[in-house]
Amino acid sequence: MSITRRGFMMGCSSAIAAMTGGRLGMVAFGAMEDEPTQEILVSVFLRGGMDGLSVVAPIAGVDRGYYESARPELRLPLTGESAAINLNGQLGLHGSAAPLFDLYQAGKLAVIHAAGLTSDTRSHFDAMEFMERGTPDNKSTTTGWLTRHLQSAGDIPAEVILPALATGNLAPSSLLGSIETIGMTSPDSFTFHGHWYYRNLQRMALRKLYGGPSWLHQAGIQTLNAVDIIEGSNTDNYTPANGAVYPGGSFGNNLRSVAQIIKLQLGLRVATVDLGGWDTHEYQGGNGGGYFAGLLGQLAQGLNAFYTDLDGAGTLNYNQRVTVVVMSEFGRRLRENGSGGTDHGHGNVMFVLGGNVNGGQVHGVWPGLHNDQLYDHADLAITTDYRRVLSEILIRRLGNANLGTVFPGYAGYSPLGVVGGTDLPPIYT
Repeated sequence: MSITRRGFMMGCSSAIAAMTGGRLGMVAFGAMEDEPTQEILVSVFLRGGMDGLSVVAPIAGVDRGYYESARPELRLPLTGESAAINLNGQLGLHGSAAPLFDLYQAGKLAVIHAAGLTSDTRSHFDAMEFMERGTPDNKSTTTGWLTRHLQSAGDIPAEVILPALATGNLAPSSLLGSIETIGMTSPDSFTFHGHWYYRNLQRMALRKLYGGPSWLHQAGIQTLNAVDIIEGSNTDNYTPANGAVYPGGSFGNNLRSVAQIIKLQLGLRVATVDLGGWDTHEYQGGNGGGYFAGLLGQLAQGLNAFYTDLDGAGTLNYNQRVTVVVMSEFGRRLRENGSGGTDHGHGNVMFVLGGNVNGGQVHGVWPGLHNDQLYDHADLAITTDYRRVLSEILIRRLGNANLGTVFPGYAGYSPLGVVGGTDLPPIYT
């Protein structure tokens, strides 16, 4: 069996990780890319089944009547401090998501409603696995959709330092099977630990160990050089650009970490960020307030801060090559329950954010909320397969038309117009 150069580097990084207390993950290291031109996809997953009908809801027409009838307590109000923000005359955005509306008005945020997983499952675990593996109703797929994208993209040089980043403690199923992914809670944790004296001893010992002429030795030195790059960037004193203010907590911290890694120009191609807590069976909060409003505000502030932080001029305008997609495993039922919450539903809202997004629009087909238009006479129907949105990003932004590889069994793709870019013929084989 032949061993590739990247395979050597994987082994070296694993060995060094063991010697540094497991702080370093599985990652290929090399020199930083000279020109920051690569496209980057950031996938934000809202775990728990976000209530899309409390994020973007009807504000006019017959559907407003159906909505108010089904949600006497949880409906978004049309007036007052928590009033829905008009998006297109028919749909309105939750008042707590005002930071998203700023991006929407600027043409950088697109809304796709009635989107989601076409499976009829109402299981959180199954729905997340189906979505993240990219194969609805099939959990036996052994790799995630982002992993298959990385494998089929064909534009990632072996010397790239950090192609895939999973923030937090665990890599999501979308990166299942990827040996190029590093899990990181923060850039300042990507380091040797302990007293500086012992850290230097570890460095010297490892540099001596990998001081020979072979590929193995060279890969070891590259790994150590990469540690030096991240440590030398003073990540623990990072100041977000343009006055961006991330929300407190893990979500804001993880978005902040992704922004830092992007700016270090380590060759990042994909990153994942999670925000949980959306399983609102009770005490969701009425009249546009309460628990749900607080969680949504955290999401909106985080995404706004992330975009603001990456804004700039020339090669420092990272937003021109970063696309963020936001999704959840399913939506909630139209009708509120008796516990001040909503139960598992079907169709949901997705967001796409970035410098090359055709924002300021609600994309897709709104199916209506009449009983005969609801899925199973209970839920918002799905008119846009979530894979259609992701496929458009893959083709137009990331230049990967291998849809049959990334999403086995999916066919019939056509662009919605959510992002700009070059259309390539989809490859389904």
